[in-house]
Amino acid sequence: MRPTDAPAHAHAHDGTWSADPYTQALRTGQGPLFLRRSDGWLLLLELERWCAAADAADLEVLRRCEGAVLDVGCGPGRLVAALGARGRRVLGIDVSEAAVARTVALGGQALRRSVFESLPGEGRWGTALLVDGNVGIGGDPQALLDRMTQLLSPGGLLIAETVTDPDVDERVQVRVTDARGAVGSPFPWARLGTPALLRHAARTGWAPVDQWTAGGRCFVALRRRTSAGLPCRTTKTTAEVPKSTAVISSQRARKPSGDRPVAEA
Repeated sequence: MRPTDAPAHAHAHDGTWSADPYTQALRTGQGPLFLRRSDGWLLLLELERWCAAADAADLEVLRRCEGAVLDVGCGPGRLVAALGARGRRVLGIDVSEAAVARTVALGGQALRRSVFESLPGEGRWGTALLVDGNVGIGGDPQALLDRMTQLLSPGGLLIAETVTDPDVDERVQVRVTDARGAVGSPFPWARLGTPALLRHAARTGWAPVDQWTAGGRCFVALRRRTSAGLPCRTTKTTAEVPKSTAVISSQRARKPSGDRPVAEA
């Protein structure tokens, strides 16, 4: 995929995560909030965890980060804030204006922008994060992995969170809904267990360098393969985080987490 290309389903200013009920839930920091599939399947989103401080599992992810860090689908910004507090260069991006505003309020730097749009420091980020289900952005894992190649420096590190069920490999249309019955617009999403992510990674030139579980969550670290078929080593990144925090339009669908449906409607 060329740097200017984007999947057909990626549209700037689509408002998927900008309208209620996601925006309202982010403003209050309280759920419950769900992803609803067309057949009535529901997945509980871990909103309260996203809005809390980074937990032990998050800190294990952050410990592994290298160089400047790009948090793709940063949500309310707990990882951006935690990295910034440690003196790390970090930028969060998210489609949701409310998510970006909350990240900024925590003292983090964030842009309201799509991962498929032009971003600062392309090709120079040391680490990219796809946690809290964000490996599902856009419903096309291979397109997303291709985009990560463009964003990271040669040898850069990609850390992705997968669902705990190893058999999951699905691409679906979903809506965000809350307990009051408010429903957002439909958007494409993907859910992947670790074996599925590794299959997609192999097709797009990525090699696993680590896998671990923490706090009941599953993670994979990947690097691009060299011409000899081995994972690249990390090189020093020179990505520059914007000098001032900004809220800039658009990104697209963000941010399911959790691994199991909680109800069948």
